[in-house]
Amino acid sequence: MLNTAEDRQEKIVELLRGETFLDIRGLTERFGISVATARRDLVELEEAGRLRRTHGGAVPVNQVAQDSTHAARAIAHQAEKAIIAATAASMIVDGDAVLLDAGTTALEVAKLLVARKGLTFISNGVDIVAELIRSEVQNIYSVGGEYTDSNRSFRGPLAEQFIRQFNVDKLILNASSIDVDRGLICTASPQNASIQKAMIEVASRVIVVADHSKFAKSSLSVTTNIEDVGVIVTDVGARSIIDTAPEKLRRKFVIAN
Repeated sequence: MLNTAEDRQEKIVELLRGETFLDIRGLTERFGISVATARRDLVELEEAGRLRRTHGGAVPVNQVAQDSTHAARAIAHQAEKAIIAATAASMIVDGDAVLLDAGTTALEVAKLLVARKGLTFISNGVDIVAELIRSEVQNIYSVGGEYTDSNRSFRGPLAEQFIRQFNVDKLILNASSIDVDRGLICTASPQNASIQKAMIEVASRVIVVADHSKFAKSSLSVTTNIEDVGVIVTDVGARSIIDTAPEKLRRKFVIAN
């Protein structure tokens, strides 16, 4: 039995270690407390830096100031990434010029597009370009610039200048985190944000690909607002957080299945 607010708050923090999102209603039912008490618990825990409040609940504190290693990201949430990639690939039509942001989910999209007709590809991702070449795709433009090993990509002023020479139909954009509460799409560093902003500038439609784990993180640099992209494709694990968002933001999300 949880006899004190301190005991209850410790349990809330413990629950967040295993869950992406805790909603206010669920806390009231679990602990037999009022909505006001649940909100007060979350306020106090946020002030102590132990969680981050969102619309209708809370998510863990997990600040991303640096990308995890490529090897770690390559094996994380593989099933979800495959489902997301299939939905995103279905949004590409024959003849499109497609810009692929470096990242493991965008790589899964590329694998599904190699057999499509008449597509033109541009990417700053080493693994994506290698996959396209291996599949004998004809129309490929590889972005050059400063190489970073964290996501095996090219970025920096030279890469941005190269990208701004194009006019593309679709952009497949990765994200380090999605902040539904503030309506933001974020990435780990200003350098990543800068090249992603250049990509958004040249794209007619922006398709963000992000599995549910990206909704339980906070990242250092803002790439763009949720309202300013075409669609965000995610998996069912993010549904509880998306359902708490304002209607104008919920319309931006597609749950892949």
